[in-house]
Amino acid sequence: MKGLLALPQWLWAQLRHEVLVLPSRSFVFFAALLLLVLPLFYDDPYVLRIITMTAIFAIFAASWDLLAGFTGQVNFGHALFFGVGAYTSALLSHHLGWIPWITVPLGAVLSMATGFLVGIPCLRLRGSYLSLATLAFPLILTGMLFAFPDFSGGELGISGLKRLVVSTVGNYYVAVLPMLILCFGIWKIGDSNTGLIFHAIREDEVACRASGINTTRYKLLAFALSGLFAGLSGALYAHFMRVAGPSALEVALSFQVVIWGIFGGIATIYGPVLAVFLLYPLTEILANFDMFKEIRLLIFAVIVLLVLLFMPQGLTPWIRDKIELVCPRCKNRNVFTRHQCRLCGAELR
Repeated sequence: MKGLLALPQWLWAQLRHEVLVLPSRSFVFFAALLLLVLPLFYDDPYVLRIITMTAIFAIFAASWDLLAGFTGQVNFGHALFFGVGAYTSALLSHHLGWIPWITVPLGAVLSMATGFLVGIPCLRLRGSYLSLATLAFPLILTGMLFAFPDFSGGELGISGLKRLVVSTVGNYYVAVLPMLILCFGIWKIGDSNTGLIFHAIREDEVACRASGINTTRYKLLAFALSGLFAGLSGALYAHFMRVAGPSALEVALSFQVVIWGIFGGIATIYGPVLAVFLLYPLTEILANFDMFKEIRLLIFAVIVLLVLLFMPQGLTPWIRDKIELVCPRCKNRNVFTRHQCRLCGAELR
């Protein structure tokens, strides 16, 4: 009983001393809170649909950042995992009649296995060779699906899938809640000892091996985890759109997630997520205006180029460096208005 009474005090202490002390953490906290309460105050179906799609793609973008940003395994065929999750859930639901609550996790698991299997032949490849090799896998799967149109639906895909829930608000929370939980979980992976090893592999794999680290195991782990999260987003996408088709395996989707990752800032997790929440709604909103409908992709490209030109590390690292200062002694971050570190007391200026 005393533990339950002390829980609110502990949560408030964590919030005050760990979250609200930094502008970046405060922004993430209040943005997550806004997403959770938004349908209670504004339930426009069109807006909720855009945010639902954005949340699904945010999981997809975070999964790419875990593999490419943290481990340095730049994947140009990331749509493979998205498509495997979408098609697996759709096929099980369509042919066996299983409910989406069962098929969606199974799609994510099979996508994780696909990530592990794809990682095996890619272990010996580096840099651009790895990227080009991964680009081939979604094309191979697309050809296999087209070869069996009676089973996979061919070019039309599988339509008429059941949604996880019927209501618009229910679908909103089915996408937003997993997005918040999974993105936080991916960020924690990147902030853990495993994440440090991922970073080390990206910076110098030879030195990692010399230190006794089994880099093969950790790279396969990165591929599998990335496939798991991407497959879950693909399965959610298929049942929300009620269709799984070749568009889930398109090369354009693979390059789209690369753009989101680089635009937001690689190896941050929250960077690609923020990029999706900025860029995807922007393109959808511009499509509603006749004067922007034909040039919305051009506007999108110009924005991306400007960010890459003036913020080469990405949008979120650039903003974070403006509003937070790194302590030269303990390397912890502080709000830019402080003159002394909040932890060790060292001078910041």
